[in-house]
Order: sequence, then structure tokens, then C-alpha cells
Amino acid sequence: MIGHLLSGSLLIGVMTCAIVPTQNQGSKDDGKDAKIARAMAAGPVEIAKDARIVDQDEHGTETVLREGTNGFTCFPGHPGVVGDDPQCVNAAALRWQRDFLALKPKPTNTEPGIVYMLTGGTDWSASDPNATSGNAIKEPPHWMILWPLDPKTSGFSIEPKQTGTWIMYAGTPWAHLMINQKP
Repeated sequence: MIGHLLSGSLLIGVMTCAIVPTQNQGSKDDGKDAKIARAMAAGPVEIAKDARIVDQDEHGTETVLREGTNGFTCFPGHPGVVGDDPQCVNAAALRWQRDFLALKPKPTNTEPGIVYMLTGGTDWSASDPNATSGNAIKEPPHWMILWPLDPKTSGFSIEPKQTGTWIMYAGTPWAHLMINQKP
């Protein structure tokens, strides 16, 4: 997935620079408890239960909904916004996502980033990390490894799949492994 990401400052998934609403973005009554539950549903229970939960508004301003203790941060996303889906990320994945939003030429994380999107996701493209329109693709529940991967040396497909493993954004510095199953 990684086509999310809130406008401007950070996040989400792992990668379109603009947020494009396709439906309603959730009700104004989308309270703290609902956001925490949505964020926690994105990760395995053993990770989400101790993760920091952070929401972002349309300007990228972050609001901590709950502190965490395990180094993971979960985001509730915004329903109906392509690429802004619930996810739980480790510190390396957060670095990767922030590098993307800062328009860096390549990620600077020094270890693999891990992203869980166990409620599925959406994105504008499986091959272009900068796509911001088109026919949105729907991704099944999955997790990702954000680390440079080459389909020629790894043997992984570059074709999106509903099951199995493939490389998204192949041939770009933002290539990463999509594992379409729950861990």
C-alpha cells in the first residue's frame, strides 16, 4: 500500500504526495475511541496493543491519541481517502515515509521498515509512487517490508496480486515488498 500519506508533513503508507478524497472522509463525530480502534485494527494485536496512536488532520498536524511503549506508531487514516488507510509502522518505516513526503531522492532508513495494513489499503498506482489520480487500486490485508528490493535479484513479481508477495514501485528508490496476507 503505500499510497497513502497525509498532505504535507507525514504519513501514510507508503506514498502519494497528495490526498485525494474519493468518498466521505468520516463523520465529524469520528471520535477518539473510534480512531484508536481503527488504528489498532491495522496491526497485529500483540503490536497494536502497545503502539503509539497518532492522528493527522488535512494539514499534517499530528495529534497523539495514545502514547505507546513498543516503538510502533499506528494511524487511523481517513475513510474514503485513497492512500490514507489505517496502518501501524515501526520507526524505520516512519523515517521512510517522512523521506518520501520530504521529496528526498531515496529513503534514508538504515534498517528495514515494517508496515502493517491488516484492514487493507488503496493506492493510485502499483508502479508510480508519485501518482495522485487515476483508477484507485484496492489492496487486500497485507504487510510490507520497506527496503530496497530488485525483482531481477529477488525473483519476486512486480505484478499486483490479491495473495502472495510482490514488489510495489519496482525500479524506483521507493520499491518495497508487499506481502498480501496477515502475518
